[in-house]
Amino acid sequence: MPQPSIEEHKVTGPESGPYAVTAGPDGALWYTQVHSGRIGRLTPAGAHTDYPLSADCGPTIITPGPDGALWFTEYQAHRIGRITPTGRIDEFPLPTPACGPFGITQGPDGALWFTETAADRIGRITPDGQVTEYPLPVTGAFPSAITAGGDGALWFTLNQANAIGRIDTAGTVRLHPLPTEAAAPVGITAGQDGALWFVEIAAGQIGRITTDGDITEFPLPDREARPHALTTDADGTVWFTEWGSNRVGTITPDGTITEHDLPTPGSEPHGITLGPDGALWTALETGALARISHAPTSDGHPTRNEAPVRQ
Repeated sequence: MPQPSIEEHKVTGPESGPYAVTAGPDGALWYTQVHSGRIGRLTPAGAHTDYPLSADCGPTIITPGPDGALWFTEYQAHRIGRITPTGRIDEFPLPTPACGPFGITQGPDGALWFTETAADRIGRITPDGQVTEYPLPVTGAFPSAITAGGDGALWFTLNQANAIGRIDTAGTVRLHPLPTEAAAPVGITAGQDGALWFVEIAAGQIGRITTDGDITEFPLPDREARPHALTTDADGTVWFTEWGSNRVGTITPDGTITEHDLPTPGSEPHGITLGPDGALWTALETGALARISHAPTSDGHPTRNEAPVRQ
């Protein structure tokens, strides 16, 4: 079966560090540059623009908002940022000092929900900048990525508490411990199968949790791959990055894993998203965005090299 086509678009240097990437409402890719304090925009045709923030603010995760803008976390400046497709930037300080916001996603209630890694809190910000914070029932948990689930709640990873969390829009929290000790979950995304999929960066596994809390773990062929982020494509396959082994991978709902090498050695893939052009895009910390397209089969579905793994 054919390998996907992977092409890299150089957008900056390694000193800038493209980190997370998302599809904007304007048909472009928007990405954070964690080391240089910038937000970047790349069209599928290859034109890119940079929008500077303060150099040391540490922008991390970026997501589309309900208001037609892009929203992002400033991990080192302890702020939530907003940028319109025309480049206007607003920044919102958070009530808790030194809280370290990291993950952010649009919630089912028309607000943005985010994690506070250093404060053991989940935050909520409305499009007009009103912030509410919800404490977690654990300390030192390092809440990381967050996504909206199909059950009307928000789901998030607790990197140091080794658990997956759920918070509803009223602020009620429930935690689900992971079967593997010290797995250090990071990225999380909603699957088309109604479950949540996440990575275990320290264990080299992909995890799946149902909205009832049932957890399945899928070991990667390379347990040192350091999986980092995930997204779901149009046919329900989950794509993930392997920061430690310079690959992107896929996992189907039945647990079949496929891996693909990136063309440039040591490119450090982090965030990944389904682009407006139907391809997958991943941010390479060495200074590029990689576009990953897969050829359709005769039945219209992508073809992949598949290898089953043990559950």
